[in-house]
Amino acid sequence: MSETTPKNLANLIWKVADLLRGDYKRADYGKVILPFTVLRRLECVLEPTREEVRAELTKWKDPTPFLPKAAGYSFYNTTEHTLTSIAGAPDDAAKNLMGYINGFSENAREVFERYKFAEQVATLADAKLLHLVVSRFADFPLYPSKVSNHDMGYAFEELIRKFAEESNETAGEHFTPREVIKLMAGLLIAPDLGDLKVSGASRRIYDPACGTGGMLTAADEFILEHNTKAKVYSFGQELNPESWAICRSDLMIKNQEVNNIKLGNSFSDDQLKHMKFDYMLSNPPFGVEWKKVQQDVRDEHLDRGFEGRFGAGLPRINDGSLLFLQHMIDKMRPVSEGGCRLAIVFNGSPLFTGAAGSGESEIRRWILENDWLEAIVALPDQLFYNTGISTYFWILTNRKSAAHKGKVMLIDARESWVKMRKSLGDKRKMISESQVEDIMRMYADASTIAADPAHPLRVKVKVFDNRDFGYHRITVERPLKLRFEINEETLTLVRHSKVIENLVGSEALVSALKPLVGSVWWTKKEAWDALRTSMSEAGVDWPNGVPFQKALREVIGARDPEGEVQLAKGAPEPDPELRDSENVPLDEDIDAYVRREILPHVSDAWVDYDKTKVGYEIPFTRHFYTYKPPRSLVDIDAEIKAVEAEIRSLLNAVIK
Repeated sequence: MSETTPKNLANLIWKVADLLRGDYKRADYGKVILPFTVLRRLECVLEPTREEVRAELTKWKDPTPFLPKAAGYSFYNTTEHTLTSIAGAPDDAAKNLMGYINGFSENAREVFERYKFAEQVATLADAKLLHLVVSRFADFPLYPSKVSNHDMGYAFEELIRKFAEESNETAGEHFTPREVIKLMAGLLIAPDLGDLKVSGASRRIYDPACGTGGMLTAADEFILEHNTKAKVYSFGQELNPESWAICRSDLMIKNQEVNNIKLGNSFSDDQLKHMKFDYMLSNPPFGVEWKKVQQDVRDEHLDRGFEGRFGAGLPRINDGSLLFLQHMIDKMRPVSEGGCRLAIVFNGSPLFTGAAGSGESEIRRWILENDWLEAIVALPDQLFYNTGISTYFWILTNRKSAAHKGKVMLIDARESWVKMRKSLGDKRKMISESQVEDIMRMYADASTIAADPAHPLRVKVKVFDNRDFGYHRITVERPLKLRFEINEETLTLVRHSKVIENLVGSEALVSALKPLVGSVWWTKKEAWDALRTSMSEAGVDWPNGVPFQKALREVIGARDPEGEVQLAKGAPEPDPELRDSENVPLDEDIDAYVRREILPHVSDAWVDYDKTKVGYEIPFTRHFYTYKPPRSLVDIDAEIKAVEAEIRSLLNAVIK
């Protein structure tokens, strides 16, 4: 077994699925295989100290505090059961197996509870499979002397991947492709390798939506790969109990601290409150609403402002992605203590969703004005298991290098992919090892590439000032121009006006206006004079006050480019139907923009400065757009003729 690769070991363990076929759905194989793998590994790890642990039970009234030390791990088991002994008594297998589980320390027992292990034991017993499964796992020699923690961790990740493949309709909820995680960890941590290689290096890593723990594992491995003596402490929180159990299991198998992985909602029940971290990385769910925690989040936003996590703003209720980012920013280690870097996976929505003044725009503004955004990397589409949409890495830090201060790098890696031999759900593409290295090099050299017009990768890299993503959202008004007329349609509108009905009586006014049917006036004064005269002749009083005149203008006024400009308090009244908005770059003079871009086309326009707002968006695709001219008609015509000739040739062959 010592020469068996982690992948082969995982394949060997997964063969237990042959026993489950028919009684279990393929998507449920992992619900049996994963917890049994954890159980067997823990058993093998604890075997050398089982007697010492049981000896402690008779020494103390409450031996609990002494048992971890006796076991040599943060977990232990106080029973005499083993999978081999349980397999040897098939009639009592279910009872003995649950007794075995109940003999584990609470931190290990809770993992099996979250796996709903008791339910699986009952199901296996009913199907007459429990003895077979227990016997099979009892034969796997998963001892640390044969399978290192490192190899066992890889094997367990491979099992998780297989589980994800078998249930690919939901795989993306708890499993991120390994090459994506590796690239993310590399981009996040590689800039700090010089500091990480020093003796005594110690780092805290955090994922607020840690799923099965893949990102924490990748970051841990990346650091240890460059400094085997570094101390890495992983922290995380996960909402889904089964994913949480898998994550904790992975850490237990690697003999890492499991109590740092919390179960619960990171927004409403942050169980790592006030902790700060050196590195953070996460792949939160895309486009998932946060209605369940809306009250908690809004209360924190309103009551605590920037003293809390969500002071910058709240995104729309149907996508909580930017809440995760704010939550992570709140946990950045201060610059005075070494600072922090974080990476998060988003879809395209957080780049541009939300107009100026919206929650999303205000969050982007807060991030950019604080100079935290280092880079955005565009990834290929069809990269994840449960979605084929385009995705992006956002890399943030509160300790930018001097060369990067005030700057944001945009990296286009959308063409860095190879086609998979077999699709897995929506995942049809992957990033190869060499492409991961290429992207990391491009990221490291981005500033140099962007500054060199002749560099072959310059089309893939752009560097902007933070303020380049800001803009003034101006409201452009044009005057309301009306002509005034009486026709049959006008009279119908008068009959349906509630204001006119209440003030003068609709039918009375209709009767007074009928003699004017067909009349048109080009100024309001002319129209009002004619209407007053006609109403007076019909014995209908002209009501005092604005409401009547406003209602009357609504029914007899008609928009006309040649009409009279309407005034309000001596100034032109804006026409809501002609109102428009423009985004003016933040550093551009608004008046100059209006003179250049607007007045040549609509000379009577003006800007309502009271409505001007500042917004921020990152139009990634626009910055990398390359115009491709359409094919010439000559080429298209030639291709059509060639196809027609081929069709005629095929038909002639059939006829002959």
